[in-house]
Amino acid sequence: MKLFLDTANLEEIREGAELGVVTGVTTNPSLAAKEGIGGRDRYRAAVQEIADLIDGPISVEVVSLDAAGMIAEGRDIAEWIPNPWVKIPSTTEGFKAISVLARDDIKINQTLCFSVNQAILGAQAGSTVVSPFIGRLDDIGQAGMSLVEDIVALYRQHGISTLVMAASIRHTLHCTLAARAGADIATIPYGVLKQMAQHPLTDAGVSRFLQDWEKAGGA
Repeated sequence: MKLFLDTANLEEIREGAELGVVTGVTTNPSLAAKEGIGGRDRYRAAVQEIADLIDGPISVEVVSLDAAGMIAEGRDIAEWIPNPWVKIPSTTEGFKAISVLARDDIKINQTLCFSVNQAILGAQAGSTVVSPFIGRLDDIGQAGMSLVEDIVALYRQHGISTLVMAASIRHTLHCTLAARAGADIATIPYGVLKQMAQHPLTDAGVSRFLQDWEKAGGA
Protein backbone atom coordinates (compact mmCIF):
# COMPACT_ATOMS: atom_id res chain seq x y z
CA MET A 1 0.00 0.00 0.00
CA LYS A 2 1.37 3.39 -1.01
CA LEU A 3 1.22 6.40 1.28
CA PHE A 4 0.10 9.87 0.21
CA LEU A 5 0.04 12.97 2.42
CA ASP A 6 -3.31 14.69 2.83
CA THR A 7 -2.22 18.29 3.27
CA ALA A 8 -1.45 21.57 1.53
CA ASN A 9 1.34 22.45 3.99
CA LEU A 10 4.60 22.66 2.08
CA GLU A 11 6.81 22.03 5.11
CA GLU A 12 4.90 18.87 6.00
CA ILE A 13 5.21 17.67 2.40
CA ARG A 14 8.92 18.46 2.36
CA GLU A 15 9.51 16.50 5.56
CA GLY A 16 7.37 13.62 4.31
CA ALA A 17 9.37 13.50 1.09
CA GLU A 18 12.63 13.37 3.05
CA LEU A 19 11.41 10.21 4.81
CA GLY A 20 11.31 8.53 1.41
CA VAL A 21 7.90 6.94 2.03
CA VAL A 22 5.47 9.48 0.57
CA THR A 23 4.66 8.97 -3.10
CA GLY A 24 1.80 11.41 -3.64
CA VAL A 25 -0.27 14.24 -2.17
CA THR A 26 -3.98 14.96 -1.90
CA THR A 27 -5.28 18.48 -1.44
CA ASN A 28 -8.70 20.10 -1.31
CA PRO A 29 -10.12 23.60 -0.82
CA SER A 30 -10.45 23.09 2.95
CA LEU A 31 -6.78 22.10 3.31
CA ALA A 32 -5.73 25.05 1.16
CA ALA A 33 -7.84 27.45 3.24
CA LYS A 34 -6.27 26.03 6.41
CA GLU A 35 -2.88 27.14 5.07
CA GLY A 36 -4.20 30.59 4.14
CA ILE A 37 -4.16 29.78 0.42
CA GLY A 38 -7.06 31.63 -1.17
CA GLY A 39 -7.89 32.22 -4.81
CA ARG A 40 -7.21 30.07 -7.84
CA ASP A 41 -3.88 31.70 -8.74
CA ARG A 42 -2.42 31.15 -5.26
CA TYR A 43 -3.79 27.61 -5.19
CA ARG A 44 -2.18 26.85 -8.55
CA ALA A 45 1.15 28.26 -7.36
CA ALA A 46 0.99 26.14 -4.19
CA VAL A 47 0.19 23.01 -6.20
CA GLN A 48 3.14 23.70 -8.48
CA GLU A 49 5.42 23.99 -5.44
CA ILE A 50 4.08 20.68 -4.14
CA ALA A 51 4.83 19.06 -7.50
CA ASP A 52 8.44 20.23 -7.16
CA LEU A 53 8.70 18.24 -3.91
CA ILE A 54 6.79 15.08 -4.86
CA ASP A 55 7.19 13.21 -8.16
CA GLY A 56 4.02 11.18 -7.70
CA PRO A 57 0.38 12.13 -8.27
CA ILE A 58 -0.93 15.40 -6.84
CA SER A 59 -4.71 15.46 -6.36
CA VAL A 60 -6.32 18.86 -6.95
CA GLU A 61 -10.05 19.33 -6.34
CA VAL A 62 -12.57 21.20 -8.45
CA VAL A 63 -15.05 23.56 -6.77
CA SER A 64 -17.78 23.73 -9.41
CA LEU A 65 -21.04 21.89 -8.76
CA ASP A 66 -22.15 21.36 -12.35
CA ALA A 67 -20.55 19.03 -14.88
CA ALA A 68 -19.64 21.79 -17.33
CA GLY A 69 -17.81 23.73 -14.64
CA MET A 70 -16.02 20.62 -13.37
CA ILE A 71 -14.91 19.72 -16.87
CA ALA A 72 -13.55 23.22 -17.50
CA GLU A 73 -11.74 23.25 -14.15
CA GLY A 74 -10.41 19.74 -14.67
CA ARG A 75 -8.94 20.57 -18.05
CA ASP A 76 -7.32 23.67 -16.56
CA ILE A 77 -5.88 21.79 -13.57
CA ALA A 78 -4.49 19.13 -15.91
CA GLU A 79 -2.21 21.82 -17.36
CA TRP A 80 -0.83 23.02 -14.03
CA ILE A 81 1.66 20.24 -13.32
CA PRO A 82 3.02 17.08 -14.99
CA ASN A 83 1.35 14.64 -12.58
CA PRO A 84 -2.21 15.79 -11.69
CA TRP A 85 -5.12 13.72 -10.48
CA VAL A 86 -8.24 15.89 -10.76
CA LYS A 87 -10.54 15.37 -7.76
CA ILE A 88 -14.18 15.08 -8.75
CA PRO A 89 -16.97 14.45 -6.20
CA SER A 90 -19.14 11.33 -6.31
CA THR A 91 -22.27 13.15 -7.52
CA THR A 92 -24.46 12.82 -10.60
CA GLU A 93 -22.78 15.88 -12.12
CA GLY A 94 -19.43 14.51 -11.00
CA PHE A 95 -19.91 11.24 -12.85
CA LYS A 96 -20.79 13.18 -15.99
CA ALA A 97 -17.57 15.17 -15.66
CA ILE A 98 -15.49 12.05 -14.91
CA SER A 99 -16.67 10.34 -18.09
CA VAL A 100 -15.69 13.35 -20.22
CA LEU A 101 -12.35 14.04 -18.55
CA ALA A 102 -11.41 10.34 -18.63
CA ARG A 103 -11.94 10.35 -22.40
CA ASP A 104 -9.47 13.26 -22.49
CA ASP A 105 -6.94 10.95 -20.76
CA ILE A 106 -7.04 13.11 -17.63
CA LYS A 107 -6.52 11.08 -14.46
CA ILE A 108 -9.36 11.31 -11.95
CA ASN A 109 -9.51 10.93 -8.17
CA GLN A 110 -13.17 10.24 -7.42
CA THR A 111 -13.54 11.84 -4.01
CA LEU A 112 -16.20 11.86 -1.27
CA CYS A 113 -17.16 8.24 -1.94
CA PHE A 114 -19.45 6.80 0.71
CA SER A 115 -20.99 3.74 -0.94
CA VAL A 116 -20.11 0.74 -3.09
CA ASN A 117 -22.63 1.94 -5.67
CA GLN A 118 -20.76 5.24 -6.03
CA ALA A 119 -17.55 3.26 -6.48
CA ILE A 120 -19.19 1.14 -9.20
CA LEU A 121 -20.41 4.23 -11.07
CA GLY A 122 -17.03 5.93 -10.82
CA ALA A 123 -15.16 2.93 -12.14
CA GLN A 124 -17.53 2.66 -15.09
CA ALA A 125 -17.19 6.40 -15.78
CA GLY A 126 -13.40 6.11 -15.87
CA SER A 127 -12.04 7.07 -12.44
CA THR A 128 -8.34 6.42 -11.98
CA VAL A 129 -8.79 6.04 -8.24
CA VAL A 130 -11.77 6.08 -5.88
CA SER A 131 -11.47 7.56 -2.39
CA PRO A 132 -13.80 6.07 0.25
CA PHE A 133 -13.89 8.37 3.29
CA ILE A 134 -13.35 6.14 6.32
CA GLY A 135 -13.36 8.63 9.19
CA ARG A 136 -16.49 10.47 8.13
CA LEU A 137 -18.42 7.20 8.00
CA ASP A 138 -17.09 6.25 11.43
CA ASP A 139 -18.31 9.64 12.69
CA ILE A 140 -21.93 8.76 11.88
CA GLY A 141 -21.76 5.29 13.38
CA GLN A 142 -20.99 3.31 10.24
CA ALA A 143 -17.96 1.05 9.72
CA GLY A 144 -15.86 3.07 7.30
CA MET A 145 -13.28 0.35 6.80
CA SER A 146 -15.98 -2.10 5.70
CA LEU A 147 -16.56 0.15 2.69
CA VAL A 148 -12.89 -0.13 1.71
CA GLU A 149 -13.05 -3.92 2.06
CA ASP A 150 -16.22 -4.15 -0.04
CA ILE A 151 -14.89 -1.93 -2.84
CA VAL A 152 -11.58 -3.80 -3.00
CA ALA A 153 -13.36 -7.17 -3.12
CA LEU A 154 -15.78 -6.04 -5.81
CA TYR A 155 -13.08 -4.50 -8.00
CA ARG A 156 -10.99 -7.68 -7.78
CA GLN A 157 -13.97 -9.91 -8.49
CA HIS A 158 -14.73 -8.04 -11.72
CA GLY A 159 -11.16 -7.22 -12.77
CA ILE A 160 -11.67 -3.45 -12.40
CA SER A 161 -8.44 -1.48 -12.71
CA THR A 162 -9.58 1.57 -10.72
CA LEU A 163 -7.40 1.98 -7.63
CA VAL A 164 -8.77 2.24 -4.09
CA MET A 165 -7.42 5.04 -1.88
CA ALA A 166 -8.45 5.01 1.78
CA ALA A 167 -9.14 8.64 2.74
CA SER A 168 -10.34 10.55 5.80
CA ILE A 169 -7.74 8.66 7.85
CA ARG A 170 -7.86 9.63 11.53
CA HIS A 171 -5.24 7.45 13.23
CA THR A 172 -2.57 4.81 12.67
CA LEU A 173 -4.97 1.90 13.13
CA HIS A 174 -6.85 3.14 10.07
CA CYS A 175 -3.60 2.74 8.08
CA THR A 176 -3.07 -0.80 9.32
CA LEU A 177 -6.65 -1.82 8.58
CA ALA A 178 -6.59 -0.17 5.15
CA ALA A 179 -3.50 -2.17 4.25
CA ARG A 180 -5.14 -5.38 5.49
CA ALA A 181 -8.25 -4.56 3.44
CA GLY A 182 -6.14 -4.36 0.29
CA ALA A 183 -6.30 -0.62 -0.34
CA ASP A 184 -3.82 0.46 -3.01
CA ILE A 185 -3.17 3.80 -1.30
CA ALA A 186 -3.85 5.50 2.03
CA THR A 187 -3.78 9.29 2.12
CA ILE A 188 -2.95 10.44 5.63
CA PRO A 189 -2.36 13.61 7.66
CA TYR A 190 1.24 14.40 8.50
CA GLY A 191 0.58 13.82 12.21
CA VAL A 192 -0.50 10.24 11.50
CA LEU A 193 2.60 9.69 9.37
CA LYS A 194 4.80 10.74 12.29
CA GLN A 195 2.90 8.47 14.67
CA MET A 196 3.46 5.50 12.36
CA ALA A 197 7.20 5.79 12.96
CA GLN A 198 6.94 5.99 16.74
CA HIS A 199 6.95 3.27 19.38
CA PRO A 200 8.01 3.57 23.03
CA LEU A 201 9.97 0.31 22.91
CA THR A 202 12.00 1.63 19.98
CA ASP A 203 12.83 4.78 21.97
CA ALA A 204 13.73 2.71 25.03
CA GLY A 205 15.86 0.37 22.94
CA VAL A 206 17.84 3.22 21.37
CA SER A 207 18.39 4.77 24.81
CA ARG A 208 19.56 1.44 26.25
CA PHE A 209 21.99 0.82 23.36
CA LEU A 210 23.53 4.25 23.88
CA GLN A 211 23.86 3.75 27.63
CA ASP A 212 25.53 0.37 27.16
CA TRP A 213 27.85 1.83 24.54
CA GLU A 214 28.94 4.63 26.88
CA LYS A 215 29.51 2.17 29.75
CA ALA A 216 31.75 0.14 27.47
CA GLY A 217 33.85 3.22 26.75
CA GLY A 218 32.43 3.89 23.31
CA ALA A 219 33.24 7.23 21.77
